[in-house]
Amino acid sequence: MRVLVVGSGAREHAIVLAVAQDPGVTALACAPGNAGTAAVAEQLGLDVGNPEAVAALARGWRADLVVVGPEVPLVAGAADAVRAAGIPCFGPSAAASRIEGSKSFAKDVMARAGVNTASSVVVDNPANLDAALARFTPPYVVKDDGLAAGKGVVVTEDFDAARAHASTLLDGGHPVLLESFLDGPEVSLFCLVDGETVVPLLPAQDFKRVGDDDSGPNTGGMGAYAPLPWASPGLADELVSSVVAPVAAEMVRRGTPFSGLLYAGLVLTAAGPAVIEFNCRFGDPETQIVLALLRTPLARLLLATATGTLADEPPVQWADGAAVTVVVAAEGYPGTPRLGDVIAGADGEGVLHAGTRRRDDGAVVSAGGRVLSVVGTGADLEAARAEAYQRLERVHLAGSHYRTDIALRAVRGEVAVPAPR
Repeated sequence: MRVLVVGSGAREHAIVLAVAQDPGVTALACAPGNAGTAAVAEQLGLDVGNPEAVAALARGWRADLVVVGPEVPLVAGAADAVRAAGIPCFGPSAAASRIEGSKSFAKDVMARAGVNTASSVVVDNPANLDAALARFTPPYVVKDDGLAAGKGVVVTEDFDAARAHASTLLDGGHPVLLESFLDGPEVSLFCLVDGETVVPLLPAQDFKRVGDDDSGPNTGGMGAYAPLPWASPGLADELVSSVVAPVAAEMVRRGTPFSGLLYAGLVLTAAGPAVIEFNCRFGDPETQIVLALLRTPLARLLLATATGTLADEPPVQWADGAAVTVVVAAEGYPGTPRLGDVIAGADGEGVLHAGTRRRDDGAVVSAGGRVLSVVGTGADLEAARAEAYQRLERVHLAGSHYRTDIALRAVRGEVAVPAPR
């Protein structure tokens, strides 16, 4: 099987590494890729935002399976174009990708499916902003209604700060979603979805704020860990039955069945699980740790999902133990990052590339905001965390920053689901 992975982040590096281990894969390419994927897969130039270019590349390279990593090409219709070319594609249609591309659309799907989520209101006119904000109590949650790479969200106790962020979005032509705050530990659940067939992967937890103790602005994600020692063993099945399966069924009912990876971001509140958001693809950085623990051949699972045979697959197998990833970010991130700095230790074990490129002289340099994901595994979460930070000590990038507390509260036993009320 010839597999083409579309994307250039650490998520795609993790996917490429996992696919490369599948004995059924005879050729592997990544487009456009990065300095890390280049060591594992053929690198191909590509404008990922152009669906026809994605399909043309897949035809020209003679791909048997295309795996689309990022949300932008999916929302633009890359999976539709690839399927129209007669090639199996892991990724939802543009119509189904609206579940990430429009938060208000996702809210409507959840309402129709009977899925619990935060109360919300969409504001598309600055004149209505103050009255809408006044309906909520702090902390205020203000989101860009469209794609924002995890950085269009502000959660604040300050009314003026919430209003300022919403005004900035509205001034830029972006509708705003205001939500009630959900209190409890967050969970990321990846599910392979083939129509109404839903297969959950390991629940994980990620860290969105840029600084330790959840300080500073939101980012695309600064680290993650799995499994969740504080969660019930049956959490994934519970979330499938109460959240993901009803949403998958509603998508089928609408005539836009979901095929690919449906990511549910949730909060486990005292009143039960509630959805923060849905994504239409593997999340980053959770992919880096979930795939580190996967033992079932990944390409086989992705092909089964893409060809409508997921229900025929045996149960997914996992390694014992735990995994932790820590994101190394460039100076300035999540604002404008500094680029072009040489990275030492970028080729070390457990180091996945995101915003990197290799110069003509062979040096690996920074080329984005989130530059690397450093992964550690171990017999338990404490051991995995120790390995991740030990590996990180061998990585050097001028001006870079990372969180020092990824998975720390879980190791200390300080994470708990609120008691039911």
